[in-house]
Amino acid sequence: MTSDRQRHANILQRWGTVLTIWTERWIPDALVIVWILTGVCFIFALIWGDASPVSAVKAWGNGFWVLLEFGMQVCLTMITGYIVASASLVRHALQKLASLPNPDKPAQSIILMSLFSMVTAWLSWAFSLIASALFAVFLVHRNQKVDYRLLVAAAYLGLGCTWHAGLSASAPLLVNTPDNFLIQGEILQTTISTSETIFSLFNIVLLVLVILVVTAMMAVMHPSTENSYRIKPELLDQLQLFETPEKPDLVSSSMRLNWWPGFNLIVGIAGLAWLFDNFLRLGVANAITLNTINFFFLMLGILLHWYPWRFLKAAENAGRVVWGVIIQFPFYAGIFGLFKFTDLATAFTKAFIAIGSQHTFLLIAYWYAGILNYFIPSGGSEWAVTAPYLIPAGNALEIEASKLVVAYAWGDMMTDMIQPFWAIAMLAIVKLEFREIMGRLLLVFFVYFAVTSAAFFLWPLL
Repeated sequence: MTSDRQRHANILQRWGTVLTIWTERWIPDALVIVWILTGVCFIFALIWGDASPVSAVKAWGNGFWVLLEFGMQVCLTMITGYIVASASLVRHALQKLASLPNPDKPAQSIILMSLFSMVTAWLSWAFSLIASALFAVFLVHRNQKVDYRLLVAAAYLGLGCTWHAGLSASAPLLVNTPDNFLIQGEILQTTISTSETIFSLFNIVLLVLVILVVTAMMAVMHPSTENSYRIKPELLDQLQLFETPEKPDLVSSSMRLNWWPGFNLIVGIAGLAWLFDNFLRLGVANAITLNTINFFFLMLGILLHWYPWRFLKAAENAGRVVWGVIIQFPFYAGIFGLFKFTDLATAFTKAFIAIGSQHTFLLIAYWYAGILNYFIPSGGSEWAVTAPYLIPAGNALEIEASKLVVAYAWGDMMTDMIQPFWAIAMLAIVKLEFREIMGRLLLVFFVYFAVTSAAFFLWPLL
């Protein structure tokens, strides 16, 4: 039985390696991808968008800055999540949590890592990405019998299984944000409450089911002791973590101000008070937007780092991970312009209406989002490109926009676990290559795909 399981694991590992090598050979950097997609959409606008080369260029340019606010919101999600994850209090809590599994029962570490990654990703994908990497390091230091590659694969599960169904989900939070670009473009008439998306019964039930199934899978996948990939002592020594700066001797007035905790306390408490009042006035479902989630994590980060200088240094370190979003979002906005300011969105809408029906459209949208996500590895960017034609197509087929948002969100997550783009920051901490965890993630992907596809096929029938 053990040999069969190991043989199957080796087959999956080989397929995972092949897919990773193919990705590294043929899939260029995300910036190059968005330029290629821009060219493709430009040609589509000429063929199906009833646009001339001049009008297509104008449409592209007119849309170029439409997503500035959305891009800034996504950057803040990444930065604030990183800031909170790197706080000393959080690190100490992770170290304490890492002491819970029995070192002689490595499957316990895998279960804890899987649950931690998926639950924290539901709260904040950016926080989970960094905190899960740190937690994996703490776990392997205390539990060196654990299969290190499987542990790191478990740390990445939140990005592929739960984040876009949670509190930092780009699409559900965007459509609940007042005066968002979809409302401004008259694609949506009003906001969609999170009670219809994140907190809908379907989303919650599917979320719990996925967490339970995937966690059980990861536990079963842990190989026998002799077949486990043990971390080498030299690699263990290389696992360096971000350290917050120590408080120096305060020899000048400027240094005293930089290290006075009163600033953090006043700003943090005032911010949380405003947030609490906002939730009281609007209710939880209506108050949860991209802005309020980012505001909460910003204030939490300020309080957790305690001193202004520590907070600033954590923010400086976090800023290194957002440059890609900053430079790419305007180009995705240009693609949005090609759809919005030509007839291309109408043509795509008609195509989806032709291939879909009231019973199959959610499943089609789910699959489509997953495929496109492999080439546009950003839930927010992809939503900006696809929403202008998916939502009108859903309206024509009498599909509730809230259900379409949920289908898109789950589809966008589907291929995250086999897409190395978002794993870069995590892999830099854990000192592994993506091909080393791909085989395990590929197995999870197959099961996740089967469970969620069945869910979106059955949802219209319920």
